[in-house]
Amino acid sequence: MHNRRQFSQLAIAAGLGAALPAQAQIAGFKEGSDYLRLQRPAPVDSKAGQIEVLEFFAYTCIHCYNFEPLLTAWMAKKPANVVVRRTPVAFSPAMEPLQRLYYALEAMGRVGALHEKVFRAIHVDKVRIATPESIADWVAKQGIDRTQFNQFYNSFGVAGKAKRATQLQDAYQVEGTPALGVAGRFYISGQGPRTLAVADALIAELRKT
Repeated sequence: MHNRRQFSQLAIAAGLGAALPAQAQIAGFKEGSDYLRLQRPAPVDSKAGQIEVLEFFAYTCIHCYNFEPLLTAWMAKKPANVVVRRTPVAFSPAMEPLQRLYYALEAMGRVGALHEKVFRAIHVDKVRIATPESIADWVAKQGIDRTQFNQFYNSFGVAGKAKRATQLQDAYQVEGTPALGVAGRFYISGQGPRTLAVADALIAELRKT
């Protein structure tokens, strides 16, 4: 797990209004250890009636690489009103190039084809992908026009999404990756398959309201 701050530094509120009861357990999962209730609601970009789930990840995080197949399988079975958004973190300026890589691939419609390949390049093939130049070199080897990629990579749209991602990681007080944010109210630290079981329980409660 990529760690930024200690888990105990996250404040847990007594409750956030009527959305969910301020109870110690939901479906057997304990508030304060299995999940955290945010002190302040985080911004939500989904439409009314939808439940937004954010996956906070970093391409350099081996645990995120291992979590990816679990998340992909879970996304295929999620309820229709649950919207999942991958959210690359940047705990330092050194992480911003890979954060932009994700959003450039997204803008080009190439996340499906290359998202897992980025993880594999870093963790399996041991390719050093960390700077704009090395990222562009790698992308070009995947058959993408380098000039076109750089246009997306350096665009205002990608810069804006990267900035938004950092705002969301701060709003959820993300302390490590992988992690999930649910409905602007709950934070789940990476616990492998258990992470998704906790998300299912929270989503089930939210769908009752």
